[in-house]
Amino acid sequence: MSEQKLQSQTVQTTGHAWDGDLQEYNNPLPVWWVYTFYATFIFAIVYWVIYPSWPFGKGWIGGLSDISYVNSAGETKTHSWNTRALYLEDMNQAAAAQKPYFDKVQSMSYEQISRDPEITAFILSSGKALFADNCAACHQSGGQGVVGFFPNLTDDDWLYGGSYEKIHQTLVGGRRGYMPSFSEVLSAEQIGDLANYVAGLSGIPHDAAKAKAGDVLFHSETAACYYCHGADAKGRKEMGAPNLTDGIWLWAGVAAAPSSEGKVAAIRNVVSTGLAKGVMPAWGGRLSSEQIKVLTVYVHDLGGGL
Repeated sequence: MSEQKLQSQTVQTTGHAWDGDLQEYNNPLPVWWVYTFYATFIFAIVYWVIYPSWPFGKGWIGGLSDISYVNSAGETKTHSWNTRALYLEDMNQAAAAQKPYFDKVQSMSYEQISRDPEITAFILSSGKALFADNCAACHQSGGQGVVGFFPNLTDDDWLYGGSYEKIHQTLVGGRRGYMPSFSEVLSAEQIGDLANYVAGLSGIPHDAAKAKAGDVLFHSETAACYYCHGADAKGRKEMGAPNLTDGIWLWAGVAAAPSSEGKVAAIRNVVSTGLAKGVMPAWGGRLSSEQIKVLTVYVHDLGGGL
């Protein structure tokens, strides 16, 4: 093969050389890579035109289609296509699809709702979403609550009542539970007597002699515990005072205590320090009347409605 032909098949160099033998070659990029690189430029320009990319004045640069949605103030807004407007449009369409069901719920009594399979199924799905968005942060996703903070909604123990009407009232107006501290009213011995009496009401092992003294104190004007919890200690729902005889403990950490002494101590701590954390916000101004009614039925049907 001639020297001229060999030179034509040899890769050209840039003319840079080091130490005489080390040369910099000029290898061209593969054709497919070059065309792909050009294609990305074309795609970027097309994408920029179709997708609204930059705010400009009252609109956007780019965007071939508009999306209209209704904002929280009830105003219809129109924007070039973007994901937020698309989301709001989807939400509007979902709300429009649900509206006939919400209207039907609003027009029916609670008893009628409980006998309507179609509306019951709607409440199960929409109520679950409403509960997850507004209630689960405190009462947990399943409504089981947190001992010492938030009530369990799946049992039949209701501080303010578990009927449809009472649950609706709780949702609309909220609740503010309170128990005064007795540490400045009673001596440590008297508080211990009360704790043993209350422990005995639900079958917790206790000191019988102290419980007898605590019984007198419970029904006396000195402690006046009977005023809120009732003479039979079964609570008063109109005041949100819990039943002390059913073995269900929300505020006192009785269930977590490993020994009977620890359980009595947990009760004594509540009597001594009191409680001011049984607060639930009012949802009357946050949710619509239809949403509150759906939540009322959903919470009632979690398993503990009365």
